[in-house]
Amino acid sequence: MCKFTTIILLCSTFSIITTQVSAQNMDIELLRKLNGATPTPLRNYSKFISNSTTAVAASVPLAMGVVALVQKDDDLLKNALYVGVSLGVDGVLTYGLKRVVNRPRPHETYLDIEVLPGSETSYSFPSGHTSLAFATATSLTLKYPKWYVIAPSYFWACSVGYSRMNLGVHYPSDVLAGALLGAGSAYLTFLVNDWYWKKKENKKLIGLQVFR
Repeated sequence: MCKFTTIILLCSTFSIITTQVSAQNMDIELLRKLNGATPTPLRNYSKFISNSTTAVAASVPLAMGVVALVQKDDDLLKNALYVGVSLGVDGVLTYGLKRVVNRPRPHETYLDIEVLPGSETSYSFPSGHTSLAFATATSLTLKYPKWYVIAPSYFWACSVGYSRMNLGVHYPSDVLAGALLGAGSAYLTFLVNDWYWKKKENKKLIGLQVFR
């Protein structure tokens, strides 16, 4: 699993460095295919997945933390903090890159791209929704490497990425960079988190001492 995430991190770095600010022909043509005529049920699915991304991602560490405190589970609380910090690191990197790259949304450059009224007007690269989803999925997978965690987590994350293209608010390269950045952020945080608790000799969190 660590080898897999190392590859993801390296690919993320490569993608961020080499991606051009302006959309390439293949990028926009693929977006047109994904954004074009779409069955209503699939479009509605994209809307639902996209709109619920932030709420779902935020609820994961929150729910873990609540359960950990109720059950007095120190390891679960540490994992909840790790997932939460992963999302925070991802958010800082993602929105920092948006400001640096300044890539316009597809519909601002190509008028044939269909978007919903009131769609995002912030910068396009990388996809924040996608990076958030993959940071969540990867952090959960690193802590709980079981198929019943990996499969639904990454299915949801991939659905988020697809929804952003289907709704016309991101180029495929935005989504790819977001996925790699989210996974890379979770992995880097995982390494730092592991180092930190080893340095602390895996001591119990202070808050839990009250309950013991």
